[in-house]
Amino acid sequence: MRMRPTLSWTPAGDLMPGTTDLEPVADALRTGGVLVLSGAGLSTESGIPDYRGEGGSLSRHTPMTYQDFTADAQARRRYWARSHLGWRTFGRARPNAGHQTVAAFGRHGLLSGVITQNVDGLHQAAGSEDVVELHGTLTRVLCLSCGAFSSRRELALRLEEANPAFAPVAAGINPDGDADLTDDQVEGFRVVSCTDCGGTLKPDVVFFGETVPPQRVEHCRELVRAATSVLVLGSSLTVMSGLRFVRQAAKEGKPVLIVNRDRTRGDQHALTRVSLPLGTALGTVAHRLGIDWS
Repeated sequence: MRMRPTLSWTPAGDLMPGTTDLEPVADALRTGGVLVLSGAGLSTESGIPDYRGEGGSLSRHTPMTYQDFTADAQARRRYWARSHLGWRTFGRARPNAGHQTVAAFGRHGLLSGVITQNVDGLHQAAGSEDVVELHGTLTRVLCLSCGAFSSRRELALRLEEANPAFAPVAAGINPDGDADLTDDQVEGFRVVSCTDCGGTLKPDVVFFGETVPPQRVEHCRELVRAATSVLVLGSSLTVMSGLRFVRQAAKEGKPVLIVNRDRTRGDQHALTRVSLPLGTALGTVAHRLGIDWS
C-alpha cells in the first residue's frame, strides 16, 4: 500500500511561545560557526508561497509523490503541464532580504554552512556559497533512464515548442514550482523525453515519498557536527529530512535557534523561536552586528 507523505503534524503538550527577542540569534552569530537550515518560509518574500504557513499551498494542493510520478504517465503529464506553467513565474523569482542577509553573514565568516530544504536556488543567486540543496533543485532535470542531467531552462524551451498554444490561467503557484490547474486544463499537454536516450525526465528534486540520497544526508550530519549552533529559518520542520538535523544538534548539546512565524515540530529542541517576518528579523540582526547586507 502506498503511503502518503507527511503533510502536517499536531503539537503534543505545551510548546514555548514565540518571542520577538533577537538577541540570542545575534549572540550565536557573534560566536560564529552557525549552520543555517532554511525552509520555504525564507522564500515567501520572493513571491514563492510556503507549504504550511497561513495560506500555505497544502491547504489546496497535494504535492506529487515519487511513486505516482514514476508509475503513471498521466500523472507525469499533469505534473509537467503544471510545472511548466509554474516555471514561468518560479524561474523569475529573485532573492529577498532574507537570502541576501544570509549571504552577508557568510561573507563575514559567521556561518559554517547552509543547508536548504528549498529547490529555488535563491541562496546561490544571493551570493551564498557551498549551499547543500537537501531536496535538490528545480533548475536541473534528470533522466530516469540514462542518468543524464540537463538545464531546466533548456527543457522549458522544448516544452514551449511542443505546446505553443498552452496558456491556461492558474489558480496559484506552489513552493515546488507546480501551478494549480484542473485536469481539463492539462488535457492534451505534450511531455518531451530525454534527448540522449528517449527516457523519462524528472526534475532533480526529492519528491514527497522519495528519500534524500544517503551521501547528502551524511554530509549534512557532518556539517551539524562541525557547527557551533544551528539556525533554522522559515521551516516548520514537519518532515524528518530537516528535523533530524535539529534533533542531532540538540543531542550533541548545540544550541538550536528558530526564526519562524508559526510553531514548528522542532520547538521542543530549540533555545528560542523568534516569531517575526524573516526579512525584518535578519535585517535587524545584521544591523546589530554592523553588517551591511544590501
